[in-house]
Amino acid sequence: MDKTIAVIRGDGIGPEIVKETVGVLDAVAEKFGHRFTYKEAPMGGNAIDAFGVPLPDASLETCLSSDSVLLGAVGGPRWDSQPPANRPEKGLLKLRAAMGLYTNVRPARMFSELASACPLRADIANRGIDFVVVRELIGGLYFGEHTTVEENGEKKARDICEYSETEIRRVARVAFEMARKRRKRVTSVDKSNVLDTSRLWRAVVTEVAGEYPDVELLHMYVDNASMQMVKDPSQFDVIVTENLFGDILSDEASQITGSIGMIPSSSMGDGTRGLYEPIHGSAPDIAGQNKANPIGTILAAAMMLRYSFNMAAEAAAIENAVDQTLKAGFRCGDIMEQGCTLLGCTEMGAEICGRI
Repeated sequence: MDKTIAVIRGDGIGPEIVKETVGVLDAVAEKFGHRFTYKEAPMGGNAIDAFGVPLPDASLETCLSSDSVLLGAVGGPRWDSQPPANRPEKGLLKLRAAMGLYTNVRPARMFSELASACPLRADIANRGIDFVVVRELIGGLYFGEHTTVEENGEKKARDICEYSETEIRRVARVAFEMARKRRKRVTSVDKSNVLDTSRLWRAVVTEVAGEYPDVELLHMYVDNASMQMVKDPSQFDVIVTENLFGDILSDEASQITGSIGMIPSSSMGDGTRGLYEPIHGSAPDIAGQNKANPIGTILAAAMMLRYSFNMAAEAAAIENAVDQTLKAGFRCGDIMEQGCTLLGCTEMGAEICGRI
């Protein structure tokens, strides 16, 4: 099978972790008889430096014409002085909207080998952490109207949060379909005791639940959900929520699993083309020092193979290689523990490649 992958190396540690991930994909292609063609698509701070904008038209076209997109990370304090409309993150928002990527999926799974890195009490962690956050991605506050005006001598800011039934229904169906393949439980997170958008959210999700009688639906306020996630994360299977709440809760989920460097992410719309990336940032403080953990990006590539390319065996080969590498005692700095062997980004990529 031939597939074209748009590659956004990005900023900070982005080029390093993407390089190792491409190496893993090449190992998969060789083993299973595929051919992956990579097309460069500059985006983020590096694109601002080179082209004056965070997402050049040529890069957007490359992403739209490819079978899927692999992204490292974008942004950094170097570009903080840019106007709000031209910051590196605006390129990512524009790309998500142009690709119609309305669903973000972030698995939160704690590897047994990393149990000691979990910040929760051992009796809580030992119950198991294995759930998925399904986040609506192109609606809500992030894509609403943003205005700052001056009234009576002082500045006043306003951000508009809007959701339609269609936007809620389509992401809810993604969550229920995913739950059917897991433990058949969906927890919908909102703030319906305060917000109109959340009241609509709850009503529509409840309606969609009627299409899935085999899946249990629970509703939870976002403040309670954030507490329950650290009190007993084992209760969750699939969490579905709106854009802002999902952004916050998925970052919380990454921390209770041990390290943000281990968590992959997929963003998809109605077709098979998706955007795959780790959930961590560009970490400019360690860029170019061979200290980055590439596992989150490598596992994102596994998600790409499974969800966009329908290559389940190939995805499993990557995931098993990561498991075996951790079981062999190899660690990057963010997950290092006593008795293990510390590896740099390049060496970790090589270890995983060798186990494909």
